[in-house]
Amino acid sequence: MKNEVITIDLGSNSFRVLKYDYLNFKIIDEYHQVTGLADGLIDSGIISFEALNRVVEALCIAKDKLNFNPNNAVCVTTAAMRKAKNSNEALEYIVKNSGAKFKIIDAEEEARLTLLAIKYALKREKIDTQNFTLLDIGGGSTELTISFEDKIYTKSFDFGIVTMTQKALKDGKLFEDLRNQEIVIKEFLATLDFSIKDFPFIATAGTPTTIASIKLGYSYFNYDKNVVNGTILDIEDLENSLKLLKEKSLEELVALVGKGRVEYLEIGTYIYKLFFNVLEKSKSIVLDDGLREGVAIDYALSLK
Repeated sequence: MKNEVITIDLGSNSFRVLKYDYLNFKIIDEYHQVTGLADGLIDSGIISFEALNRVVEALCIAKDKLNFNPNNAVCVTTAAMRKAKNSNEALEYIVKNSGAKFKIIDAEEEARLTLLAIKYALKREKIDTQNFTLLDIGGGSTELTISFEDKIYTKSFDFGIVTMTQKALKDGKLFEDLRNQEIVIKEFLATLDFSIKDFPFIATAGTPTTIASIKLGYSYFNYDKNVVNGTILDIEDLENSLKLLKEKSLEELVALVGKGRVEYLEIGTYIYKLFFNVLEKSKSIVLDDGLREGVAIDYALSLK
């Protein structure tokens, strides 16, 4: 098929691949895997050899499943590579062992591309809103973007589910960290010269989609993004998620949310709750679309 592009988003915890029909703006196929790129980053400051090998292995599996040449893929990577002291060496290792050439994008570009995907998703889901607040909870950073009358206001916060979990395990100061981050978020919101009180609160990435999936009665193994897209969550749904994590065994949780996700879901839920409270929202719309879709749409638009 000539009119297709492969886009790859290598995040701090997840590896997501999309095969996209850029003429008709349609998803052909996709693949995702937890690679844990940021494992140990908070302590060492580097991307580990083990994590790089997991990425190379994931690329090999994705290449076979989606039938593509990694050399031709449009590949981006985010917070973990931005933070790592050995990012150049890490990227060289990946290209040498897989052929995939990753570009480190900054937080502003990450937010722009994710927002692009969300705008298309809102049209697809027939959610008619020009003004909205978008939360993207990543592994190494968290982005808050306000779309208001064709203008974009975005802030990347230096915490994510992986880095905050690892820091909390190390120093035991999770709730102190959350309180400190609340101050930083409020400082950003104070710079806005308009009210976001009536703006829909949209959330993307693994934590919101996982909580939505659980609410709908799905598990990791029968996850259906078409059902999850547009799901409404409230604070009670987040509280139920935290309760579930305490009540279920590790084996049950892995079956429910997938390997490599269980250990970060609690912190992710606390981060999600933090934004619910700071933004003073009673509900949130969940969308599965994110960076890899944004990269694909951006590629398609560049050809017009």
